[in-house]
Amino acid sequence: MAEAESHRPAAPGEDVKPFTPEKTKEIVMSLQQPAVFCNMVGDWPALHWNAKYLSAVLDGKTIQFRLGLKTMGLVPQFETRCSYVKATLEEFLAWSCGQPSCLSGPFSCYEFSKYWAYADYKYIARIFEDKPEFFQDIRWSDFGFPGRSGKESTLWIGSEGANTPCHLDSYGCNLVLQVQGRIPYEESSVFSKVNITNPDLKRFPKFRNTTAHVVTLSPGQVLLVPRHWWHYVESIDPITISINSWIELDADHEARVEEAITRMLVCAIKSAENPSDGDPWLNPTEVEATSHEINLQYLNKAVLAYFKWQKANESEQPCSSSSDAEQRAIASCKRKKREVGCEPEGYRLLTHEFGFSTFKAENLQKIPFGPHLLQVLPQSQETSSIGAVAVEGDSGDLLHENEGGRFGKLHCTRKQLVMSNDCETPAHQMDSDGSPNASQTALSTNDLLDCLVNPHVINLVARLLLERTRV
Repeated sequence: MAEAESHRPAAPGEDVKPFTPEKTKEIVMSLQQPAVFCNMVGDWPALHWNAKYLSAVLDGKTIQFRLGLKTMGLVPQFETRCSYVKATLEEFLAWSCGQPSCLSGPFSCYEFSKYWAYADYKYIARIFEDKPEFFQDIRWSDFGFPGRSGKESTLWIGSEGANTPCHLDSYGCNLVLQVQGRIPYEESSVFSKVNITNPDLKRFPKFRNTTAHVVTLSPGQVLLVPRHWWHYVESIDPITISINSWIELDADHEARVEEAITRMLVCAIKSAENPSDGDPWLNPTEVEATSHEINLQYLNKAVLAYFKWQKANESEQPCSSSSDAEQRAIASCKRKKREVGCEPEGYRLLTHEFGFSTFKAENLQKIPFGPHLLQVLPQSQETSSIGAVAVEGDSGDLLHENEGGRFGKLHCTRKQLVMSNDCETPAHQMDSDGSPNASQTALSTNDLLDCLVNPHVINLVARLLLERTRV
């Protein structure tokens, strides 16, 4: 390809990459659909990080594993529904191989045929805090991010069947390197209550209309998960190991302010209710609500970070590579978004935030898809399979179906992320005279929160708050 030809002549034995770091970063920052990079990490020492190698390197260090049942119910196995053990990688490998030594070890209560185990979201900087030289085994500089290494990455180790429920990540885009086995893992930010491997279509009928983008990731491949794409991840090999890094985007700064506002509203209002009402309003990964004081501290820190970023961004403005026309287009889109207050269906995923360059449909034709950059194409709901990464592009229905999700990674929860566009009242909720039943007109706290934490409302409040702080 042209990008490969632009490199200096390769030395004997040197790995030649299909894209320059500059071109790779351009693809990562502009592409708004999932894709897989091939032949980009052949010289990374991290490709040798199989389970046996890591077990020897960590030398008896214990890490926490999450355990879940391999049987599939209608409800996703969220983190609070799982069991946890602390074990060494050596003990994990022995358990996964069915060795007798596991009868008395940390996995002794969990039969391998019935359970999967998952060491998820392990910061490499912590695992290898006494071995910092291992950070350089991961070279995200090849993707155009100089200085980013294993220190800014996380490690995922799991057995067959280990999975992360369907979710989207609130911040940044995601690069996932597969090291051993097939299919990586990811932490979660905003959960869906839909178990996409066994959906309850009576409870979530709109899920029939979703379109899955399915890919099986193999060792040496790097998956790009764009910002705000729903995805489900499951291991389909006996042992899988992957490494990921979240790439920060300009849009993240305002999103953190919105997250702080949402968390304050939800915690303040729901904490005032009778705790015995049985309403599980907390995020499925959290066990208790944060105090108002802590939430207020986070809001102030988020606002301060936003203005620091804005100041730094303004000082770099003359060096921007964006054309004046593009900047005017971005500003126009921002104004329209504020004035209209809503977005057409399908528009949200392409230009939900405008901090970086706005994606243009014609740019898709300029993306160098081919043997070194594979598109993750959509499949029908019937043909998608367990054990693949299902990256949900058309997320409107998942957003409507999602209840009890988390906006961001800091405890904040809400009953519903986006209000349904279906304003029709079901027939069984109507009185004989055609008016809604009295029982249906009694508004609840959740009804109020559904309106307050609507993304459009939160975005408006965030902008007003930032304007007030700026003054």
